[in-house]
Amino acid sequence: MDWITIALPKGRLADQTLDLLEASGYDCSAARESSRRLILEDPAAGLRFILAKPADVPTYVDYGAADLGVVGKDTLLEEGRRLYEVLDLGFGKCRLCVCGVPSLKDRLHTLPNKRVATKYPAVARRYFETVRRESVEIIKLNGSVELAPLTGLAEVIVDIVESGRTLRENGLDVLETIADVSARMVVNRVSMKMKSSRIHEMIEAVRVTLEARKGQGGTEI
Repeated sequence: MDWITIALPKGRLADQTLDLLEASGYDCSAARESSRRLILEDPAAGLRFILAKPADVPTYVDYGAADLGVVGKDTLLEEGRRLYEVLDLGFGKCRLCVCGVPSLKDRLHTLPNKRVATKYPAVARRYFETVRRESVEIIKLNGSVELAPLTGLAEVIVDIVESGRTLRENGLDVLETIADVSARMVVNRVSMKMKSSRIHEMIEAVRVTLEARKGQGGTEI
């Protein structure tokens, strides 16, 4: 059987993606099974779902273990994989930002040799060195990045911001926005050629659904 394998990030993005695919005419009941299995198959539909950590989705797609994937733009920017980014799915919206104490707003340039703590070292380095043309020290953290300025580990952080509530509760604020983030559909470069018909059919079906939802006043699912 000519399977289409889709890598999904565990959690809310997976649920939203399945909702979108079902609204586009695809039976995703196999992927909704209450199970500890990480690969779920629907032979009738010819669909196979891989449930992976969000940061690993681009890797599965890049190496051809999955034909398609859904992943946040933040992860794509950090990973820098050679994938076809075919659709902005319009959910999972947030921003990648430089954050710090409010007194640093419009004054980042006054801090020489800054230390930047982040879960996104590649994004942070590229932004400061290429956009701001500043030399910085990047400190990689895996969680609770907001702690860095509070403990003196770093002057600023680069992190995802949704409502900004966590920042405010810790006396921090957005200083600069690096990029707007949302969920994207990506496709393996070889799969786009070898399974062109089925993949383009899925892309078009999802695109039509997204356009219809925009016409109804939103894309959040």
